[in-house]
Amino acid sequence: MGERDEPGTIGRRVQQLRVERGLTQKQLAEPVYTPAYISTLEAGRVRPSDEALRHLADRLGVAFDELATGRPARLVTELHLRLTGAQRTLAVGEAEAAVEQYTGLLAEAEAHGLPEEQAAALLGLGECALETGELVEGRQYFERAEARLAEAPLPARVPALRGRAVAHYLAGELRYAVYLLESTIDELNRGGLHDPDALLLLYASAIGPYMDMGAHARAAQAAEVALALAPQSGDPALVARMHRSVARTLLAEGRLAEADASLAKAAELYRGLQLRTELANCHWMRGYVYAQNGRLESAERELREALEMLSAKRASLYSSQVTVELADVLHRRGSSQEAADLLRDVLGGLSPERGAVHAAAAHRLLGIIAEDARRTEQAEEHYVRAMSLLERAGAAGDLADLCRLLGDLLRRTGRVEAALDAYRTGLGHRTAPGTTTLGPAPAQPPL
Repeated sequence: MGERDEPGTIGRRVQQLRVERGLTQKQLAEPVYTPAYISTLEAGRVRPSDEALRHLADRLGVAFDELATGRPARLVTELHLRLTGAQRTLAVGEAEAAVEQYTGLLAEAEAHGLPEEQAAALLGLGECALETGELVEGRQYFERAEARLAEAPLPARVPALRGRAVAHYLAGELRYAVYLLESTIDELNRGGLHDPDALLLLYASAIGPYMDMGAHARAAQAAEVALALAPQSGDPALVARMHRSVARTLLAEGRLAEADASLAKAAELYRGLQLRTELANCHWMRGYVYAQNGRLESAERELREALEMLSAKRASLYSSQVTVELADVLHRRGSSQEAADLLRDVLGGLSPERGAVHAAAAHRLLGIIAEDARRTEQAEEHYVRAMSLLERAGAAGDLADLCRLLGDLLRRTGRVEAALDAYRTGLGHRTAPGTTTLGPAPAQPPL
């Protein structure tokens, strides 16, 4: 509960309730207080003690908190129950319905001056925005949630900080996303605030940006810490999210069976929690693992399952990302025309500010398909567009590979100097992965 209202507000509330109940000041005051005291209190000229408010609440037939703050006695509990319901609605992928629920909850929490409940509703709206790909709106919701919790301990602010970081990551701003996550991890660990759920959320969220930046060693380190923290977490959804993120690191290290096992654990947890969108993401990552292992038929099956689940719930940005992965598998299976059609459709929903890394992947694959068809100019155009997107995002690993593709194309068409420039660009981004764009690793928690 927050602080009580000002004396004048409490006085007017006491007077209103007394009149509604047909009591005189003398009847309300007896047997402990005097009518003069009640008159002074109703005029707002005295700050009533807790003892006086309890006496008055008992005589007026209301709860102490309702008299002190104006909030109905069950309001906070009911808001928490409804917040849980909204979280469940979002968890099963019904983002639009969840937005409606969270919006109503936010209005009530604001009307009654409940900052923690306001922050919870804003966090929910932010997660809904991430689900539907509205990244700017999502970031603004997370910023507002963080502002509501300005006086709260850092672990309580971590979900909002992590939400901001994910919004920046999905927008292609990898370095800033990593900065937000690492600086928060550092502050928690250096301050001795070793909250397992908060740290697990941050470390698991950092793996994706690390991988896209080519900082594989830093990603592996984050994965190890996340795995060590998992047994301490009481949040199965958080543990499931961690398993899904860790799988990317295992994959980069060539530990394919372990990656698949980690994703299977995540899928089991999500299935039990009925988290449809996260379960779809597990199918997505399993499809990615199968594709890297050459099991293209299994990869296609998993990715189509993910796409069907995400599209049914209108998770537009995630759907676009899965479509790019599916197109790559289709191309490798010989269905290049179907792959190209999927990519052209999906590019309309991606941009430098919204899914930059996957927009670049779409252009890269379209370039490969064009090159296979001997449409050299078209292939070069797609490669250059992809380079621009990846340079902006700081995705070093993908950028180095793309520079190789462009360099090979330029060399085959006789432009040797331009090819050398492309190769040099790629080599520059492969120098000491992670060290050219990241500072020292954050302090680690005691494990």
